[in-house]
Amino acid sequence: MAARRRAPPEGERARALEIVERLERAMPEARIALRFEDPLQLLVAVILSAQSTDAGVNRVTPALFAAFPDAAALARAAPEELVPLIRSLGLHRNKARAIVGAARAIVAHHGAQVPRSRAALEALPGVGPKTAGVVLVHLGAEAAFPVDTHVGRLARRMGLSRAADPDGVEVDLRALLPVERWGRGHQLLVWHGRRCCAARAPACSRCPVADLCPRRGVPEAIRR
Repeated sequence: MAARRRAPPEGERARALEIVERLERAMPEARIALRFEDPLQLLVAVILSAQSTDAGVNRVTPALFAAFPDAAALARAAPEELVPLIRSLGLHRNKARAIVGAARAIVAHHGAQVPRSRAALEALPGVGPKTAGVVLVHLGAEAAFPVDTHVGRLARRMGLSRAADPDGVEVDLRALLPVERWGRGHQLLVWHGRRCCAARAPACSRCPVADLCPRRGVPEAIRR
C-alpha cells in the first residue's frame, strides 16, 4: 500500500460520499457476481476472474469445486489437473499454478483455512492487493477498498484520484470515504462502471452522479 497522503479537503470528502450514496440509491441490488459458498471458493473465484468475465468464471467453478472441494484436495493436485476445468478462461495455466500454490500455503501455514488478514492473503502465491481486498470485503474480515479496472477508471474520471496505480487509487479513496463505506463503495463503482460509466462510451446522459463528476478524459461529444 502506498504511503498515506495529505488529508483531502472536506468538500471533496462530501462529494465522494454523495457519489456513493447516490449510486446506492440507484443500484441497491449491487453485489458481487461471482458465485461461492465458502471463503476458499471465494478466493479461487477471484483469482480466476483476472482478465475474465464473472459469467465465464461462474461457468467453470461448479465442476472445479466438485473435483476439488477443499484446500487439502487442491493442495494435493498438480496444476495440470486444473487446466482442463478452467481452459475457457484467460491465463488458465498461470491461474492453475496460483490456485494450487495458494492452497498449499493455506494448508501448510493456516490450518487449511483461508486467512483473514491482508498481509497473510497477499503472502499467498497468486494473490495481489486487489484479490486480497475483494476477499476481505466479502468475508467482512478487514476493511479494504479493492481497485480493479472499473474502480480505477471511475476514480480518475470522477476526480477522486489522480493516481495511475491501483495502490495509489486505493489510498485516495480510503482517505475520501469513511471506513464503513469502503467495501460498499468498491461494489457500487464496479457496477456503475459496468452498467453506465463504460470506458469508451460512458452514458453521461443517464448517470445519477453526472453533476458531481468532472468527467476527466471524456470527449465533449459524450458529455452531453
